Amino acid sequence: MTAPTKPASSKPVQLSFLDRLLPLWIILAMALGLMLGKFIPALGTALSAMEVGGISLPIALGLLVMMYPPLAKVRYDKTKEITSDRRLMTVSIVLNWVVGPLLMFALSWLFLPDQPELRTGLIIVGLARCIAMVLVWSDLSCADREATAVLVAINSVFQILMFGVLGWFYLQILPSWLGLETTSVTFSFVSIVTSVLVFLGIPLLAGVLSRIIGERTKGRSWYENKYLPAISPLALIGLLYTIVLLFALQGDQITSQPLTVAKVAVPLFLYFVIMFFIALATSKLSGMGYAQSASVSFTATGNNFELAIAVAIGTFGATSGQALAGTIGPLIEVPVLVGLVYVMLWLGPKLFPQDPTLPPVRN
Repeated sequence: MTAPTKPASSKPVQLSFLDRLLPLWIILAMALGLMLGKFIPALGTALSAMEVGGISLPIALGLLVMMYPPLAKVRYDKTKEITSDRRLMTVSIVLNWVVGPLLMFALSWLFLPDQPELRTGLIIVGLARCIAMVLVWSDLSCADREATAVLVAINSVFQILMFGVLGWFYLQILPSWLGLETTSVTFSFVSIVTSVLVFLGIPLLAGVLSRIIGERTKGRSWYENKYLPAISPLALIGLLYTIVLLFALQGDQITSQPLTVAKVAVPLFLYFVIMFFIALATSKLSGMGYAQSASVSFTATGNNFELAIAVAIGTFGATSGQALAGTIGPLIEVPVLVGLVYVMLWLGPKLFPQDPTLPPVRN
């Protein structure tokens, strides 16, 4: 497969002014969410009440707005070419469905051996592969949009088919083989399918229809040079809105249980960092270029916190330790993955010199 070419550059990539301040926007969104959750407790109750089928409507709205621009940018006529790349498909599937869950299992038992509820919550997070925010990280790091869209779709199919099986393996079978405590649990197949259909199906359909209608009525040039730049800010708006709501919903628990948050944060932080560098090294060694390596690295590192939280709440209850661990997941993932975007942009010219898929220097 021939990767999409972009201007080569041997210089470090510079983000735009708005992107360079992304960490600041995220910190402010976290702080705002914490303050809202702490000082307006009724807000968290009101947000929790706005659920349909276990899905929070306010959070779903933010995620759908966030995911639409990256999916609208995908050139879907290239997806058939990407699915024929066996190297890309194999590396991604192994990283997502073998390495990722196994790494989270190991870190959960290493750091939380005497905290079964939190440990189980983290293992569930490790089983839920990312299908939402990874589109934003991919876009910011100038990864291969088409490859990311295909890998996200494959993760969605695997989640429907394998989530319950892997949950059974990592919570019952593998611990029994190792002489560890087992957890008996049955996951809701409906919750898994609903999560995939809502958080990927809706924005994916919107993205496909936007490109088809836009190109047929106005042409590809107008669509890519006028329409896409106009909707691009929606991704950042949706991301920040979602962060505010997540922190508002859990503001009281976060501030009242700092030790618990810290216990879960350490293995989560290590998971994201270790997983990212394993995926990046594997992609590089397998011969992929910058853009595909970035796609593989972020799809393998991120997790589907929407599904993890929904499954934990549906299985163990909203006030359970499992649900709390799932909720802490995105609170750690968001800032860490933003940091890894900058790491990818900085390392890119060093690891992939003269690679045609390197993003150009931006002012």
